[in-house]
Amino acid sequence: MGAGIGGLGGASDTGGDGLGPADPRAGKPLRVLVVEDSITVMAHIREVLSAQADIEIVGEAHDGVQAVALCQRLRPDVVSMDMMLPVMDGQAATEAIMAHCPTPILIVSSSTNRGELLRTYEALAAGAVEVLEKPSGTQPEGEWERRYLTLLRLVARIRVITHVRARMPGRPSVPAATPVPPARRTLLALGASTGGPGALMKILQSLPPPAPLPVLIVMHINAVFSRGFAEWLDAQTPHRVRYAQGGEALRELAGQVILAPPDSHLVLRAGQLQLSHAPPRHSCRPSVDVLFESLAAELGAGVAAALLTGMGRDGAQGLLAIRRAGGATLAQDEASSMVYGMPREAAQLGAADRVLPLNDIGPALMGLSGTAWGGART
Repeated sequence: MGAGIGGLGGASDTGGDGLGPADPRAGKPLRVLVVEDSITVMAHIREVLSAQADIEIVGEAHDGVQAVALCQRLRPDVVSMDMMLPVMDGQAATEAIMAHCPTPILIVSSSTNRGELLRTYEALAAGAVEVLEKPSGTQPEGEWERRYLTLLRLVARIRVITHVRARMPGRPSVPAATPVPPARRTLLALGASTGGPGALMKILQSLPPPAPLPVLIVMHINAVFSRGFAEWLDAQTPHRVRYAQGGEALRELAGQVILAPPDSHLVLRAGQLQLSHAPPRHSCRPSVDVLFESLAAELGAGVAAALLTGMGRDGAQGLLAIRRAGGATLAQDEASSMVYGMPREAAQLGAADRVLPLNDIGPALMGLSGTAWGGART
């Protein structure tokens, strides 16, 4: 992947990308609102965009309040959003835009500042589509500019929906545990890409702590923006969340949520988590397929897995392998997916037992686990 977090960086394998028509604007210029408080970075972005015949800068904002007002008034096709802004920061501006005038947002952020990283994850959870590292001057000539233009055009094609997070103080309450069914599982597994931070947060928030069995996750995230993501997800949910280290015994991981680390496949072999630097699958490392296929081979019917929002097809074959091995499989539905690519591929393959709205996936996983949930986080 490129320097992104939500999966658009892996868009070279997009037979079922979920983006829909190539350009719904029918040849009209792409209308961009640029939000940036650095005079130098703003000038550079202006120069890059002004050189493109198919792009029009419709507005420039230097703080978050201006950004929200201009977005409401100008209705751009896409917003290029800085995170560290005066008056109202980029996270708050993103939340306001997605709550009141939903618009595709590309975050242009620094990956070296911890506070900015945490704001970036919050903005992604609030509905921003993708993130790109700010130009550092160390990249090969033209590389950052090409990446920026590619992502901006891709982000503009995403169908965004209203996110009411800015209107809803506090976190959602955790539901009571569901009745325990007779079947029992050994672990839960989740795979996500574009739109994944918000989807994963919502699912984990819906699962009462402590988790009675391990939860393994592959989220397409570039190493540039990986620092702090597990920490952020841990703080947003009632569960312990960390990156896999390799060598952990599955029997000792109940109650833990384990993420595949960036640029490493996560697999289960002989009852232990292992990390692999094997070639990418579907342009992705870590790959959902790699994890899911290892779980199917190792645990079979002991797995309950869900494939969430994301571009491309990673995870569909792995979900099918789990279903064929007797495991329980879910896929997110189109209406609640930011990009209906990966879950659509799974649905078309017949890999999913059920296709569900995001809000129903957490409760469904609880029901499939065959284990009682609830208690205090320790």
